[in-house]
Amino acid sequence: MAKALRLTQVERKEISDAKMLEAAIDLIVERGAEQATLKDVGEKAGYSRGLAGYRFGNKTGLFDFVLRSVGDEWLAELTGVTRGKNGFDAMAAALDAHIAFCEEAPKHVEAFYRLWFESLTPESPLQPVILGIHERRRTDVIRWVEDCIAQGKASVAVSPELIADQYCASVIGIVYHWISDPKNLDEMRARHNGLKKVMQLMLS
Repeated sequence: MAKALRLTQVERKEISDAKMLEAAIDLIVERGAEQATLKDVGEKAGYSRGLAGYRFGNKTGLFDFVLRSVGDEWLAELTGVTRGKNGFDAMAAALDAHIAFCEEAPKHVEAFYRLWFESLTPESPLQPVILGIHERRRTDVIRWVEDCIAQGKASVAVSPELIADQYCASVIGIVYHWISDPKNLDEMRARHNGLKKVMQLMLS
């Protein structure tokens, strides 16, 4: 009989991180960030009480891990659907992918934005993480619009910064509204489609 393959330390860490990510997301959605403890995350993931504390140090470290993990997951999807696109085509592809992400991984999206909204207090140590994610999103939209203008698909009078600000604020607002009624995906789809129409008008 062939010997069972042993997992490397890196592989074991990747598996435990994935399990703790799912456990943390579940607890944040079910209880709220304040009630999601490191001990509970470790136990829910099937490990010892202390593993999450050892791995992340404190709740700030855990929440930073959740934000970056879900953010990277979304970024990979966004990069794929917008590759080679700009202007309205890129925005429409991003919005279609966003609603699909909300449908396919609703807990991931909800946990991400709950941490986002709950970290906006002046003393929150997560604020730099949120600002970095927001700025990266805004920069992407500015680039899409600038490329569109450069190719003659939009007027030079169009302000990439203004459109990016409106786009990003609208997406955050749509998700905020959805979290208050997460089962109502039809309304969320309608708001995504409405934002596409607004962006198309702003670029025309």
